[in-house]
Amino acid sequence: MKTVVIIPTYNERENIGPFMEAIRSTCPEADILVVDDNSPDKTADVVIDRQKKDSQIHLLSRKGKEGLGRAYIAGFDWAINNGFARIAQMDADFSHRPTDLKNILNNANKADLSLGSRWVKGGGTARWSWVRKLISRGGSIYAGLILGYPIRDWTGGFNVWNAQVLKDINFQTVQSNGYSFQIEMKYRALRKGFKAQEIPILFEDRRVGQSKMSMRIVLEALYRVWRFRFQKLG
Repeated sequence: MKTVVIIPTYNERENIGPFMEAIRSTCPEADILVVDDNSPDKTADVVIDRQKKDSQIHLLSRKGKEGLGRAYIAGFDWAINNGFARIAQMDADFSHRPTDLKNILNNANKADLSLGSRWVKGGGTARWSWVRKLISRGGSIYAGLILGYPIRDWTGGFNVWNAQVLKDINFQTVQSNGYSFQIEMKYRALRKGFKAQEIPILFEDRRVGQSKMSMRIVLEALYRVWRFRFQKLG
């Protein structure tokens, strides 16, 4: 299946080059789309330079920083309009490993939505504090109890979608960002009756730069889960 990996970026100049190389080496059949929010560190320049040597690398430049959710929505729209049948989400900071992507893609035909999961057997995290583990694992348990589906990693952002799923869940109307974006997207798919599978991954700390996650994003997810549960989605 024609596959593209969407990578949202904001100030990832030091990571994006090596990360694209790792994906192209591990999964040479996959195209790459970098969605850059006008990074001050000129992340886009690195991508443009790589495009000159590799026709499977693409760049979607946006005017400014609007959040992770809006970046992914723009990327999904581009991927569908360009005929990609399978669409992956990954972070540029190496917390999502290209070696895990290969395993997910090899098994993606078994479900409509394949989730890279830290909280199933064989999955895990590296160099995380107990506080960070508590927030992430607790957030997924919390979401699962409220939303009523047996997903163990609701907040993870390492996912592979069949394009038809994205079309059917009306992804353009999603307003969430951060953790809540990941939760809402999965919930919409499950409510539509699509099959999801969780595939174990090892989530590592970013190699370079600072995390863009904040307590505001965590709190947003806590209250939005209740809205997802009771409002009409899609």
